[in-house]
Amino acid sequence: MERYNFKLVEDKWQRFWDKNKSFKSEIDKNKKKFYCLEMFPYPSGKIHMGHVRNYTIGDVLSRYKTLKGFNVLHPMGWDSFGMPAENAAKQNNLNPKTWTETNIKVMKSQLKMLGLSIDWDREISTCSPEYFKHQQKIFLDLYDKGLVYRKESYVNWDPIDKTVLANEQVIDGKGWRSGAIVERKKLNQWFFKISHFSEELLNSLETLKNWPDKVKTMQKNWIGKSYGCEIDFKIEGSENIKSIKCYTTRPDTLFGFSFLALSVDHPLSKYYEDNDDFQKFKKECSKTGTTEESIAQATKIGFKTELTAINPFEKGSKVPVFFANFVLMDYGFGAVFGCPAHDQRDFDFAKKYDLEIKTVVRPIDKDDTYKVGNEAYSGTGVIINSKFLNNLNVPDESINEAIKILEDKKLGKRKTNFRLKDWGISRQRYWGCPIPIAYDENNNVVKVPEDHLPVKLPEDINLNTNGNPLDSQEKWKEVEINGKKCKRETDTLDTFVDSSWYYLRFCSAQNIKEPFNKNELDYWMPVDQYIGGVEHAILHLLYSRFFMRAISLDNKDTTLEEPFEGLFTQGMVCHETYKDKDNNWIYPDDVFSKDGKNYFLNNNPTEKVTVGPSESMSKSKKNTIDPEKIIKMYGADAVRLFILSDSPPEKDIQWSDTGISASFKFLQKLWSLNEKVINNKKKFSNFDNELEKFTNQIIKKLSDDLNRFGFNVTIASIHKIHSFLNQHTNKEDWGSNFHKNYINILKVINPIIPHFSNECLEKLKISTEAIEWPEVDQKYLEQEIFNIVTQINGKKRKVFSISKSVDKKTLIENIKKDEQIKKYLDNKQIIKTIYIENKLINFIIN
Repeated sequence: MERYNFKLVEDKWQRFWDKNKSFKSEIDKNKKKFYCLEMFPYPSGKIHMGHVRNYTIGDVLSRYKTLKGFNVLHPMGWDSFGMPAENAAKQNNLNPKTWTETNIKVMKSQLKMLGLSIDWDREISTCSPEYFKHQQKIFLDLYDKGLVYRKESYVNWDPIDKTVLANEQVIDGKGWRSGAIVERKKLNQWFFKISHFSEELLNSLETLKNWPDKVKTMQKNWIGKSYGCEIDFKIEGSENIKSIKCYTTRPDTLFGFSFLALSVDHPLSKYYEDNDDFQKFKKECSKTGTTEESIAQATKIGFKTELTAINPFEKGSKVPVFFANFVLMDYGFGAVFGCPAHDQRDFDFAKKYDLEIKTVVRPIDKDDTYKVGNEAYSGTGVIINSKFLNNLNVPDESINEAIKILEDKKLGKRKTNFRLKDWGISRQRYWGCPIPIAYDENNNVVKVPEDHLPVKLPEDINLNTNGNPLDSQEKWKEVEINGKKCKRETDTLDTFVDSSWYYLRFCSAQNIKEPFNKNELDYWMPVDQYIGGVEHAILHLLYSRFFMRAISLDNKDTTLEEPFEGLFTQGMVCHETYKDKDNNWIYPDDVFSKDGKNYFLNNNPTEKVTVGPSESMSKSKKNTIDPEKIIKMYGADAVRLFILSDSPPEKDIQWSDTGISASFKFLQKLWSLNEKVINNKKKFSNFDNELEKFTNQIIKKLSDDLNRFGFNVTIASIHKIHSFLNQHTNKEDWGSNFHKNYINILKVINPIIPHFSNECLEKLKISTEAIEWPEVDQKYLEQEIFNIVTQINGKKRKVFSISKSVDKKTLIENIKKDEQIKKYLDNKQIIKTIYIENKLINFIIN
């Protein structure tokens, strides 16, 4: 029996696709479309198993929809600007462009090894002038709409990458790429006005029916709509300062008010510009980033002023006013009132500066003598120690009543606030999209004219400079616009700008004149199925939603608001971690084991290796597997089989050498079965109903499973196919309908193992250029016998096998007479009979 030579087969089909592009549908606008898109990769030089899983999922869906007769758009591009390329170019004395393009070439060849049904004619790269020219035009359009602005602001500064980070790019107080502790720095920055769409971005989440709830919840929390109150606190202690405006979501805790805290950037800070102690304090505050996470982790420090604030609910209560490092100017009015008993941040601050901690909320199960202990109480409960607010439920009654009283007394007013802040898009680096702005001799903003686009980066660049390399490019910076001498903006755009609209560019990838064509956008958008990791729930996905709205604002050519109709977040690929005796991470390829329990170094067989927990594959922990090596060893179809098996695709999958080996061996079994079919010379005369029924049911099942991302169940069905056909071909008569059914089975497994399927079909003289998903004959899906579960008061008592021809009344009467059921019903009154057709009968008795 011939062995399945996967390498020859895969090379053959890759050449066929490259030449004929048979995987692409002809665009017939009368047909349904299916736009499948995976988050496009950063060209780091090698694909990893996360890429393999992500793109295999998309490929299976694209192939399935193609077989179902859809026009399928399944493109690929490269997120090719960014700091890693610049840092790598520095280290290797290369130009970032050269480094990036080399990596793209390598990764493209690796992805092709997987046999992905990608339309490479639509390939894009964000560092290509053909791409960022249109991005610069979009930037200028948004500027004209008032959605782009520049201001001096404190920003998150990454001291390692020496660039600005948006709040969303700071994780646990550290830079999302470098891992460095973020600092606060004041710079002139460009911003996208994402806050303009806060309400829309929040409300529209409810329309995203095909998004995971966890992602929608994460975005909802990040947008952070809150209801509260603006309060004008009367101030004593200064002739110049009469009041301070503050926003709070908890006005019901005003009787626990013990200090007022201001941001170091608050307008009142101008009165302390000559105070040396304040200036030292302000410098210390710069060591804290601008995100909530970094502030929460930082030690709380304050600068006490001579000012006091008066409690609007209690005129005789006066508290000190501090500047504090945990208050940001862009939240509310840069001022917060402190209630230490019921906010941990305020509690820590009050403890440090020996301020009063007055309990004004008790848990529901405590009495009015309750006092907070070693930490703040922030839960629900009842108001206490608050005069006219006492006994109100927290928060349902207390907040509304407190706001009502403040409004009635003209001391405050109800207000809605959002946590979402405008997106800082300036980055101090070379390898990024140039911002199409210049400045005249008076430092006024001048837009780069459209006929000057694209603004390209200078190619002769010295990256080994302090700060932004473009700042030292005097010749490049000088530009004449409308007869005026100007200087270019040297900041480049955040790479998340590049990836916030690429789904639109794929629709018109070859269009030179415009970023996208209206007709093509109308047909292809929104993306039907978007696939990517949940780690981008805030960053990329929220930015993309904003960008779509921003482009559509006042735009007659498109009114689309949501870019991604369906979202699927795949799980990680995990592997055990290994460390040597010096606690250094080790690659799996560098260890061996004879018993599967004890591991040793390949280059030192006596040195034992410590085996750690299985974690998502990462270069830092070296628990990675090289996909190219695995594909060369086992073939793309075996990799596809394994990567989709065992775990549902939304769950993490554990890499297993035995698992990939088993997938390869299973392919050999399928090939042996196919050889048996090919070499058969017998003629069969009898029509086989059992075979017909099995095939139609498996077509229906695979269709249902692929529609609901049940890929691991689909793999189980392929094993079931092999088992059934293996037994069936041992019969003397396979049935006159065997070849028709076998061909249909080869078609429905094509999305999973396309190389194998296409090769088998070709050997059967079936053209693979126009194969379609087989139609199901419904009569073979109808079951003649059903299992009816019989319950008494919801408790299972017996299962009956019932013919479909038995009517409901006869069925119930016969079951009542059954000896095993009858003993439960004798001398009992049946109050109710619950009947679910062909599934269940439940007798409710007293």
